[in-house]
Amino acid sequence: MKMTSLTMSRLLKDRLIHPDYHTEYNRENGTFRVEWKNSKQGVTIKLSNIISKYSIRGEEAIDELIEHIDESLKIMNQSYQLEGKEKNIFPVIRSTSFPTKSNAGLELVWKDHTAETRIFYALDLGKSYRLIDYSMLEKEGWEKNRIDEIASFNLRSLENDYKLDTVADNDFYFFAKQDGYDASRILNEALLEEMKANSKGDLAVATPHQDVLIIADIQNKTGYDILAQMTMQFFTEGRIPITSLPFIFEDKKLTPIFILAKNRPEK
Repeated sequence: MKMTSLTMSRLLKDRLIHPDYHTEYNRENGTFRVEWKNSKQGVTIKLSNIISKYSIRGEEAIDELIEHIDESLKIMNQSYQLEGKEKNIFPVIRSTSFPTKSNAGLELVWKDHTAETRIFYALDLGKSYRLIDYSMLEKEGWEKNRIDEIASFNLRSLENDYKLDTVADNDFYFFAKQDGYDASRILNEALLEEMKANSKGDLAVATPHQDVLIIADIQNKTGYDILAQMTMQFFTEGRIPITSLPFIFEDKKLTPIFILAKNRPEK
């Protein structure tokens, strides 16, 4: 039987059993919302996305979604302080279409990165993290640049293990530690400079989704085609997609590239 939005909403409602949860299916928008009854804070799920994942992964996709919803609502229902938690603050990369306000309507702390991406900041909570908003800064009396400095320092302390694949004489390095900050490693300038210094050709970088960073040593035209296909595949499969457009790292700058078959990038 084909899974419809209504059927999926009923499935989610049956799984999200909590006396303080309120659930609502919006047929017009094709969304399903779960929120705390008292505060009205919650999350909205686009049902078409989870149906697509369900068709591929089955119940595993539902189990994963339920876990993320419960964890998100748990985070919303608690207050957090930054003082004393400095080692748990990290930057996270998101697309420019990512909301700049939290589910509670609070303005998140962020800054521009590239034409495709923005930098947000997260307080790591172990199994998950909470994006930092300006109300949290005001409560602590912190400035935005302090968060940026702390997050950048912590990012550089992360391990940078990778898997190397060589295809058609092009080297592809995959950073996938699964710590929530794989894509964020694109902000580690020392890492990029080191990779650039050791590259034989052009150095390309891609952040298709949150849980992977691809650094490619492109040594021939075929390498650009391979990178394009690879980045698009990761982008469509990722839980939190960022961008399917890779970048060239040159002169300490990230420049988006448009990859055309058999052609070098137009910068």
